[in-house]
Amino acid sequence: MARQDGETRSLLEKCLRAANPPATQVTEAERHIYCSVRDSLREELALLLQEAEEMRWPFVPEKWQYKQTISSDDKSNLSELVGQHLPQLLNILEAAIVAQEAHAALAVIFLVDRFLYWIDESGQLLKISKLLHKRYPDVPVAPQLVIRQARVYLNSGKLQKAEYILSHLIIDSGATGCWLYRSESDRALVQSVSLQVRGMVLQKLGLWLEAAQLIWASLLGFYTLPQPDKKGIGTSLGILANILLSMNDEDFHAFKTTPDIDLSFLGDASHRLLSAAKAAKRAVAYSRYTSLYVLTNATAQGTCLLSYSFSLACLPAKRTLFLLEAKEAFEVGLLSKAEGEVVTSKQELHTFIKAAYSLLVTHKWLYGASEAVTRSTKVCQEALARFYHYSHPDAVDRDGFCAEIMRHISRVKLELRVEPFVNSDSRSFIPDTFRNVNDVLVGFTSDDFSSVLQRFHKYHSALCTTADFKSNGQRVDVDGAGICITAFGTTVDVLDPESVGEAGKPSSECASDVSELPDRSSSVTNAKSLSSSWKRLSLTSSGSGRSAVGHFSSSVSSHGSDKFEIIQADIPTADSEDDDPDGLSLSQLILSSSLSNSFGSKSSWEHISASLGSSRSAGIHERAKSFESSGSVFLKTPQDCEDNDTTGWEVLGLPKALENFKGDAGNCSSTETSTDDCHGTAEESIVGPQTWNLGCNSCLKIHSLSHVAPARQYYLSQEDYRSLLAGVCHQCLLKRLRSEKVKFKLERYGTTHNALHLKFSKASGLWTARETCVHIGESMGLQGTHRTAFWVQFLHQEERLSSYVGKDYRKPTQIQFHLRDVERQMTAQYYVTEFNKSLYDKEVMAQMFFLPSEALLILDGDVIAGCITVEPFMLGQFVKLTNNVKKKNDKLPATEYGLAFGHFTYLHSECQDVVVDLQGAAYKTRNGCRYKMTNTFAVFTGWVTANGKGLTYLTDPQIHSTRTPRGPSNLASSGIATFLREQHGPECNSVCRRLNLPPVPQQSS
Repeated sequence: MARQDGETRSLLEKCLRAANPPATQVTEAERHIYCSVRDSLREELALLLQEAEEMRWPFVPEKWQYKQTISSDDKSNLSELVGQHLPQLLNILEAAIVAQEAHAALAVIFLVDRFLYWIDESGQLLKISKLLHKRYPDVPVAPQLVIRQARVYLNSGKLQKAEYILSHLIIDSGATGCWLYRSESDRALVQSVSLQVRGMVLQKLGLWLEAAQLIWASLLGFYTLPQPDKKGIGTSLGILANILLSMNDEDFHAFKTTPDIDLSFLGDASHRLLSAAKAAKRAVAYSRYTSLYVLTNATAQGTCLLSYSFSLACLPAKRTLFLLEAKEAFEVGLLSKAEGEVVTSKQELHTFIKAAYSLLVTHKWLYGASEAVTRSTKVCQEALARFYHYSHPDAVDRDGFCAEIMRHISRVKLELRVEPFVNSDSRSFIPDTFRNVNDVLVGFTSDDFSSVLQRFHKYHSALCTTADFKSNGQRVDVDGAGICITAFGTTVDVLDPESVGEAGKPSSECASDVSELPDRSSSVTNAKSLSSSWKRLSLTSSGSGRSAVGHFSSSVSSHGSDKFEIIQADIPTADSEDDDPDGLSLSQLILSSSLSNSFGSKSSWEHISASLGSSRSAGIHERAKSFESSGSVFLKTPQDCEDNDTTGWEVLGLPKALENFKGDAGNCSSTETSTDDCHGTAEESIVGPQTWNLGCNSCLKIHSLSHVAPARQYYLSQEDYRSLLAGVCHQCLLKRLRSEKVKFKLERYGTTHNALHLKFSKASGLWTARETCVHIGESMGLQGTHRTAFWVQFLHQEERLSSYVGKDYRKPTQIQFHLRDVERQMTAQYYVTEFNKSLYDKEVMAQMFFLPSEALLILDGDVIAGCITVEPFMLGQFVKLTNNVKKKNDKLPATEYGLAFGHFTYLHSECQDVVVDLQGAAYKTRNGCRYKMTNTFAVFTGWVTANGKGLTYLTDPQIHSTRTPRGPSNLASSGIATFLREQHGPECNSVCRRLNLPPVPQQSS
């Protein structure tokens, strides 16, 4: 099935041009051409096209999808048929558009939609669909196309738009425009797919428990159809496996004990990773006739088994057994394509590289770091670098990139001796050993599905209500029969807070439309309108610019320090909203070699507890080697400075020079909020008194721990890897990697590395690692006062089709500050999840989310060479709900939610924490020295809907806490008191009262 990129794009462009001009009188010649090309279709395709026009099904079905007994003819996939006849189908599409045969045109789009999505060409097709729907509003558009639009929004970071479409389909029983359903089960099918995709939205946000509950709801829907949907079940089981893999044990317990959830059909559910592996293996069996799904689910199964082999629950005697099962799963995935067979999907390419890399990691743990593993590692790094360029919006010769990447995969299979498995069914992509996953009888009923739908109805209904308004206060025209493909309530104008009335309703005077996109080739000049901490840089300064940095505007009051900002990035109109699917993420605007064979037997993780009771560990006296000299992209510098007293203040003095550092000198005792210093004081990075964590691999080995040798602090032995892969608590990780003198900084882009992908869970207090490979792409062309943003692609990112952004400090910075950034954001996410539950219980229809943040430890062999943080890319309207001079934006309803959230975190943490954002500075003089103290006023920043209600996405929190030592960005009790006094005030707002939050104690000035 050869893919011809140029021909496909050329045909799509011709169809788009045909759909653009106003309709004219159709000539006989044009009608004859249409009839001629349609009559030339082979019988099978002609029948499918007729059934699509007759609205026989809401999704184009595979032959095997709903059958219990499958014949040999049923084992083919529609993608094969469409791929072979794609040029002919697109010619029919163009002829139908010209002949004004709208039903036929939209039916062709329906048929080719899934195939074009797989080969990453959905953008043009959806534009054609919208143009046709605007011209012929009475012609039905298939639910599959409406949900496709939501999927594209999800992949491009437009989560509000995706949520809006999916929620409408869920509460309106799948109603979309004038589409007619033939049965109630078809409606249930559309609702099930919508629940599935919305689960993926919450998965992207790192809300594992909530995502798992939605995926479970979709499973109920697929199972309770008259004929269970094997494809839907397999897809949901694969997604569930990945969610369980990322979920913490506390959330897993809450999930499996939720009413209406019964995991017994997966077998033993005693451990979440084993449940995840069984879900993935069942997904492989369900999808055995589709290579992409087999690859995806087998890789998920192997990843779950590999992770379980390092868990504390895995008996040492059985570790090899689980590693061998993981090895088999990865090999099954890699064998889903024959040698020389063309790969047609971005998702498929990414998963092939992930499977190959995971297989070499498994080989390393089974047989040691052999030469074959070392060579395979380099090959996988090269493949990931090629994949990054393949994924560029302006990439040319994608077929060439695909072929090169698959040649790399073949080299890995050869190096690691991947042999074909026994398969008695030539049309299947799984070995006979996987066929023992028998279908078990499940007791799910349609009443169970209806009950679950009712449980979610309240939230989805409110989301639709709050999102159905444009920023001018007018309701979006949503047909009574349901949402259609061009009715998107989150396509909004610029929201000017100065024009918002007291009740949160925008006045008639609104800011200008920003649908006109900028010239991507132009440079961007400095713009104070972004904020005082941001400068605009030339797009050409970072190389390619990745054609993704968009246009920004802000609405600023003329009252100086009282201003509130709205920053908008490429908010497009309905006509242009997909022109730039990789537009600049607003979450990035507030940026306040090979595996080694030198695995040691002794663990430096087993040396860290000699200082468990101390407040400060010994400094590093070695002169760290400069990775600059060896060609590394990270600069590692030793820093000589004296520790400050634990005062919570910063002495503003002359910085001392950094040896081996080309650039600005820094003072290690400075605060992150300064524009000419480093990023934190020594006292701020102190680890407090150790608390025991029974899930921490390091805590459990305390009897054998001793002092860390400075020369080995950044070297990882085999046992170090085991500890990180099993999970270590936050305090042990900081004690192991914290340094006051050794700093790192990214020096060069466009490089690929091995890395440890670190995730933090506030609920368990654990950091858990996975071995991965990361490509550090080009700079985004923007630079903050303290951090820079750049594109990142790594193999274990949560969403394979989504963009991710990396962050690094502009000046050399210790690793602990990256780890604290992640810990703060995930702690805030933990609190906001509890806050959302309270809102829902009190029927307050609004939800707030913090974007998940993770860390990547960059490796040079077995030595840590640097650290960056990563988070998913998001596009939308960015609003500051408060400013940094004790003011708050009372004109936006979302501000009340932000302040109520601060009140809630204060109570939920037993008066020990308040989640805020820090900006600005205040100065005091003491003993003749000038000290700098960061202010404590909450600056909640995030994305809101046009009327300030519904969904709010927050980013870059800071936390004042009495649990951890006081520092420049943690003013502890005084910071909490200032927030309660200056921001919240003595009187609770309406949201606090709806939640029945007790009044805050009166704070003295």
